[in-house]
Amino acid sequence: MGILDFLGFGDKSKQIAEFTAKNAVIIDVRTYEEFAGGHIKNSKNIPLQVIESKINDIKKLNKPVIVCCKSGMRSAQAHSILNRNGIETMNGGGWQSLQSKL
Repeated sequence: MGILDFLGFGDKSKQIAEFTAKNAVIIDVRTYEEFAGGHIKNSKNIPLQVIESKINDIKKLNKPVIVCCKSGMRSAQAHSILNRNGIETMNGGGWQSLQSKL
């Protein structure tokens, strides 16, 4: 495991496949405006600024979560927040990169 893997920025293809096999929900943490400009089909938009207030709603989905954003930085923060709240999650990184791995 390299430093990029440890930080959540390494090759995620295997982990993405594992999460999608478990019917993971994709949550895009960009702003509503950014999301409207393009996003992964069937992903949910919950901006990073409000994600903590949506923890209970996310838990009710009862599915693992892949978070994404534009570059992977905001999704890394969201991953930390969700993980800290007991939600199985992974940082999918930038949404366009994630989309190409689905």
